[in-house]
Amino acid sequence: MLQAGDKAPDFRGVNQQGESIALSDYRGKRVILYFYPKDDTPGCTAEACSLNDSRSYFLDKGFVVIGVSPDSVESHQRFAAKYGLSFNLIADPEKVIIQAYGAWGEKKNYGKTYMGLLRTTFVISAEGIIEQVFPKVDTKNHADQIIEALGI
Repeated sequence: MLQAGDKAPDFRGVNQQGESIALSDYRGKRVILYFYPKDDTPGCTAEACSLNDSRSYFLDKGFVVIGVSPDSVESHQRFAAKYGLSFNLIADPEKVIIQAYGAWGEKKNYGKTYMGLLRTTFVISAEGIIEQVFPKVDTKNHADQIIEALGI
């Protein structure tokens, strides 16, 4: 997994509107890049809604929010429409971006070990350097978790 101080890997993916989005498109802005397992599930919905509810605050502070999951563009379209999400959700079914950020790995649930998405958030500076990593996400209060940790 990438750490604070590492250069954030650039990527290009397709958002819920079918538009091509790259991290480099946001050079000069700080980016909250969050990886989540699945659209329209309880934890992922709570996390997305927490970030969406604070979107104006983040924009005022110079941040953009981008979500990434292995779901399809169509799934992202439904998810964003259902919850009024107003930030980019990037489809990464081949897990190229997810793996570049080390957000794919071994998980354990009910005594079983399997490979899956590791819910993680990266705060990336305007220069493309990772400022902070959140490997333990409080889904319901994630925006507050980020705001508190960054002191913004």
